[in-house]
Amino acid sequence: MELVLLTALGVGGATVIGAIIGFIFKGISHRFSDIVLSFAAGVMLAAAVLGLILPSLEYGGKFGLLITVAGIFTGALCLNLVDKAVPHLHKMVGSEDEAHNNANLSKVLLFVTAIAIHNLPEGIAAGVGFGSGNTSQALIIAGGIALQNIPEGMVIIGPMLAAGVTPKKTFVCAMITGLVEVVGTLIGFFAVSIASAILPFALAFAGGTMLYVISDEMIPETHSHGHQRGATYALLVGFCLMLVTDVLLG
Repeated sequence: MELVLLTALGVGGATVIGAIIGFIFKGISHRFSDIVLSFAAGVMLAAAVLGLILPSLEYGGKFGLLITVAGIFTGALCLNLVDKAVPHLHKMVGSEDEAHNNANLSKVLLFVTAIAIHNLPEGIAAGVGFGSGNTSQALIIAGGIALQNIPEGMVIIGPMLAAGVTPKKTFVCAMITGLVEVVGTLIGFFAVSIASAILPFALAFAGGTMLYVISDEMIPETHSHGHQRGATYALLVGFCLMLVTDVLLG
């Protein structure tokens, strides 16, 4: 339990680390942030497949394939419903210039809310990984999510400061988005621990949410500034790094 709590704090704290970097390097180039986000996408892709979807097939038994496919689509559909309720993250990130021209506080709050809502299923995915009992896989999943949270924390800062929000309040908002992920991790862990029968479906559901985030949020963002080739190779490096780590850890 101590390891789960520490990991939850680490996953949520990665957003705060990203926010601090965002304060230090307010003028950070899109090329750098796209490469980091693409690398994180590759890590998350490997974590989703190796740490969530394949174990779901293994634990599902006779109906493993059916349970896994159903879980993946359910997870994706749930995030699709979330996207209908709040703006897409990559669209909100792209609105920084508009924030300079029209300091609309309600829009900025919606931006932060969108990130917080997207963080909840990511936290649940990390918690479900621990619920499977495979600590090494769970740490890989949590590591991938944490890496993704760093650039996510970075992009929170610019639009909020541009909208006239004080640095202190901006940092508090970044901390809140990270706290949501901590809560999600604990929810995922306890849900699977209490009802182990739902583990195969929960693993696939978490994998589906991660695949949706990668395809719908991360890749469009990394390909929107003309750095597609570098972003693609960064994704492959992240994926292969996690693949090698998974094989070495056995």
